[in-house]
Amino acid sequence: MGKPLVVVFSGAGMSTDSGIPDYRGPQGLWRREPGAEKLVTYEYYMEDREVRRRSWLMRAEIAALDARPNAAHVAVAELERSGTPVRVVTQNVDGLHQLAGMPERKVSELHGTARAVVCTRCLVRSPMAETLDRVAAGEPDPACLNCGGILKAGTVMFGERLDPEVLAQAMAVAKGCEVFIAVGSTLQVQPAASLAGIAAEHGARLIIVNAEETPYDPLADEVIREPIGTALPKLLDRLQDVQV
Repeated sequence: MGKPLVVVFSGAGMSTDSGIPDYRGPQGLWRREPGAEKLVTYEYYMEDREVRRRSWLMRAEIAALDARPNAAHVAVAELERSGTPVRVVTQNVDGLHQLAGMPERKVSELHGTARAVVCTRCLVRSPMAETLDRVAAGEPDPACLNCGGILKAGTVMFGERLDPEVLAQAMAVAKGCEVFIAVGSTLQVQPAASLAGIAAEHGARLIIVNAEETPYDPLADEVIREPIGTALPKLLDRLQDVQV
C-alpha cells in the first residue's frame, strides 16, 4: 500500500488568480483581442518586424515575470512536500509551479517558458528579464547579442511543434498515474488535451476542475466547477489521506 501518483495538469485558468489572463475563457485574451493570436504565431512573428515589436510590448504589458504563485500553486507544492508522489504537466509558461516550490524535475512545461528567450538562429538562451529591459530602453525588436539573429520567447508558438522529449515525459506520467487532475484548462489544445483521455484509458481517476465544460467531462469521475483557488486546495487535502 502506498500513496497514489497524482498528476496535476494545469491550464491558463490556474494562473488567473495570479493576474495572468487566460486565452480562451469568456474574458480570454483571444476573445478580447483576436489579432493578438498573430503575435504568438511563428510564421507571422518571423516574417514581420512589426509583429515582433507588438509581441515584445505585449509581454511587457502582461508582466508575467512579476506574477506570484496563488493558493492553487501553493497547494500543489504542499501536496508534493507531504510525501505524495506528484508530477505537474502544464500548458502554462509562467513558471509559477516552480516558484511555489515544485521541484523543476517534476514539472513538464509542454509549451515552454516565458521566463527565457531563445535565439532562432544560434539557439542561445538568456533570461526574459534582460530582453524586456532592452525593450524598455528603446529596442523595439532586440536581436541576439551572440549572432544577431531573431529572438523569441522560450515558449512554443502556434505553428511550432512541442518538444518531443517533454511530450514523451508527459505521456509516461499520464499512463502511469492513479489520479489525473485537469485544472483550469479548456482541454481543447491538442496534443496536450489528449493526456486527460490517455490517463482515463489507463485506469486513472480523472478529476476536472474548470469553470466551463470541457470535451473530456463525460470521461471524468468528478467535475468541479468551483473557483480554482479554493476548490483545488480542498481537493488536494482530500487526496493526502488516500492510499492505493
